[in-house]
Amino acid sequence: MVHHTDVSVVTIERFIIEQEKLHAPQATGELSGILYDLALAAKMIASKVRSAGLADVLGATSDINVHGETQQKLDVLANSIMIKALDHGGRLCAMASEEEPDIIPIPEGFRTGKYCLLFDPLDGSSNIDVNVPVGTIFSVLKKVTRGPRGELADMLQRGRRQVASGYVIYGSSTMMVYTTGQGVHGFTLDPSIGEFLLSHPNIRTPRVGRYLSVNDSYLRDWDEPLRALMRVYRGQDGDRKPLSVRYVGSLVADFHRNLLGGGLFAYPANRQNRRGKLRLLYEANPLAMIAEQAGGAAIDGVNPVLDVTPTELHQRTPLFIGSADDVELARTMLAPQLSSVGA
Repeated sequence: MVHHTDVSVVTIERFIIEQEKLHAPQATGELSGILYDLALAAKMIASKVRSAGLADVLGATSDINVHGETQQKLDVLANSIMIKALDHGGRLCAMASEEEPDIIPIPEGFRTGKYCLLFDPLDGSSNIDVNVPVGTIFSVLKKVTRGPRGELADMLQRGRRQVASGYVIYGSSTMMVYTTGQGVHGFTLDPSIGEFLLSHPNIRTPRVGRYLSVNDSYLRDWDEPLRALMRVYRGQDGDRKPLSVRYVGSLVADFHRNLLGGGLFAYPANRQNRRGKLRLLYEANPLAMIAEQAGGAAIDGVNPVLDVTPTELHQRTPLFIGSADDVELARTMLAPQLSSVGA
């Protein structure tokens, strides 16, 4: 007698199709196609990351990216994979990458579509030499300009206007987590069959977290209200239960842990850098959409990140993201001081 389990195997492709039928029966399938292409790119990058210690893809190139950082070999490779996997499908009007100074046009001769893709091809890649998890982050926007090709105005939209966002984490297992505004869902890559399988349906992050992820080396450059906030998180002031400090230094890894377990990731501005460090379009916006869809929140210290209107392609921002109550504490303690600084 054969016994069947009640758990069905759901591939990412099947899930995307079912979600489209459920929530957008009139959809053309273009957004679904972009998500398939992203899943394919993720498999290709995962393969390169897994073999990074064996192949000549570790370490730095001689090139400096738009942010003045030395590009890692794997960064360049991941960037190329993302572009080649998505530039010919006829679904995008343009792309933008953290690794490229300008908009990436769709090559002549290829059809264009009504969506824009913005991405960080390999976040945290400076950690890959020491086997720390790295990730890919992506954001999808709908085109707003009239011509067939994407323009800067298409990219410089508030995060609230994203139609999809997500990330892939290349860790002990490879996971792709995404949202199209209908909740957050996670898929784990089964390397034996080469398929992403639904492993974390409808992810909800706890309202109060367990973890605090922040780089304390900037303590001397923090204003007093920020130092006071960190003391409260640590249980040194007030009667709040202290958060456990967990900081990998790889944004995707820290965010992923806190999304599932609850917690706050903070990369605040400091006296030396009032603009913050993280990129609004490639990192903060897509993860903020994930956080809000999972019941969490994301602010720049004053405003919801998703309500910030971008003015440049590589704009930076402070970021407090994670469990809703932990983010609200930051807003309550920091907003009055930051508002007066900006006045």
